[in-house]
Amino acid sequence: MHGKIVLKKGYFTEVRHRIYESGEFFAETWRYPSGVEALTLGNSRGHITVLPYMGQMVWDAVFDGVDLTMKNMFSQPLPASTIVETYGCYLYHSGLLRNGCPGPEDNHPLHGEMPCASMDSAEIIFGSDADGLYCGIAGSFEYVMGFGDHYRAEPSLRLRAGSGLFDVRMAVTNLGGAEMELMYMCHMNPLFQRDAEILQPMAYSIENVITRTSIPDHVKPTPEWLEFLNKVADNPGEMAQLTEEEKYNPEFVFFLRNPGIDASGQIHFLLKLKDGSSCYCGYSPKEFDHAVRWVMANPDQQVAAFVLPGTCEPEGYSAEKAKGNIKILQPGQCREFHVRTGLLAQAESLGMEEIIQSLS
Repeated sequence: MHGKIVLKKGYFTEVRHRIYESGEFFAETWRYPSGVEALTLGNSRGHITVLPYMGQMVWDAVFDGVDLTMKNMFSQPLPASTIVETYGCYLYHSGLLRNGCPGPEDNHPLHGEMPCASMDSAEIIFGSDADGLYCGIAGSFEYVMGFGDHYRAEPSLRLRAGSGLFDVRMAVTNLGGAEMELMYMCHMNPLFQRDAEILQPMAYSIENVITRTSIPDHVKPTPEWLEFLNKVADNPGEMAQLTEEEKYNPEFVFFLRNPGIDASGQIHFLLKLKDGSSCYCGYSPKEFDHAVRWVMANPDQQVAAFVLPGTCEPEGYSAEKAKGNIKILQPGQCREFHVRTGLLAQAESLGMEEIIQSLS
């Protein structure tokens, strides 16, 4: 059984309106004072807030009373064309023609055109599938540029009954008559919590966790930071537990290699919090053949993006093309991506910890 409610912008006002309710699920439409439309999807464990017409980014995710979203400067999402103008969400779709931080030879926006894309349509979806009952959101965005690329992006999300996890999907179809370059990353921005531990399905070796030692223009290093950078580059295990916040100002970026894969073909990472619960991310290496880690803690922004699965690394178009990391979509070809993320309660986390330890 599957159903949907097609959304219209007129449904979104300053007053919350419960547009759907079934069992433990609910969906509410509303609008921030900034004018940005929001859809809150909830179950018995918590809720997520999605921006249905702004790239369908997940603005916040709260389960079992734990707000998983990074500390940021934004009290609300702001109308924006680039992600840096409203950088305060839990998750966004990074890409799709370009991704990452532009280098000296690049002219693309930070993380591409998709994060704040003005969606053509949005709908609430509900029903059941192989993983049980769900309530979620789906949408469509058509990108077309004269003498350029033409594609359709179809993000969707499913929240499960009784679960702190949710499934995030992206389908990209090349509608043009020529080959299309593709760069995609599912960009999560989880909270930074002092003494949280990052659990990964491979050893903390210099072969598996490669520290970015080049310094981009936007990073302003201090002598203390440079000392810690060199220490971590030689011993990545220094970052397994997040200790003093001041160590991570400015940011650290790591390239992750050789993750262990479970019997079902999935890769699992955890950010274990102090209460024993964990922020989780799982994905398939058949869809995402790259992964990075991004950690930063300053007075305004604190984030522990323990894994960011992607089709490339986030060094900008020219650098990624030189590495051979650009994917190609043939005319009419579609590629689909799926990430599961959210919160595992303490008992759930223990089971996943055992799986990760068996793979590392």
